[in-house]
Amino acid sequence: ELPFMATENIIMAMVKKGGDRQECHEHIRVLSHEAGAVVKQQGGENDLIQRIQKDPYFEPIWADLKALMDPSTFIGRAPQQVERFLKEYVQPALKPFEAVLKKESKAELSV
Repeated sequence: ELPFMATENIIMAMVKKGGDRQECHEHIRVLSHEAGAVVKQQGGENDLIQRIQKDPYFEPIWADLKALMDPSTFIGRAPQQVERFLKEYVQPALKPFEAVLKKESKAELSV
C-alpha cells in the first residue's frame, strides 16, 4: 500500500515543481487505478511507482521518488506517542515488579 499512500507526497512534489494540482491528481488517479487492477484482478505486485517512473509527466520528480517513498514520512507522531505511553503507563505498571525483572533468570522449554 505504500505507493498508494505516497500519492499525496508525489502530487505535492509536482506542484512545488510547477505542476497543476488538478492535472497531477488526474494522472495519479489513472495510474493508481491501473496499478490497483494489477493487484486486485491479476494478483500482481503494486507497480504504481514504476508507472510513475515511465510517465513523462512525472519526469520533474523522478529523482525525488525514493525520498517521497520513505516510510518514515508516513508515521506522524507515532514515535513520540509510543515513548509517552511507555513512560506514563508501561513503566509505572512494571515498577512493582522491578526486583523480579532485574534478577537473572533462566528459562527452559521442554518439547
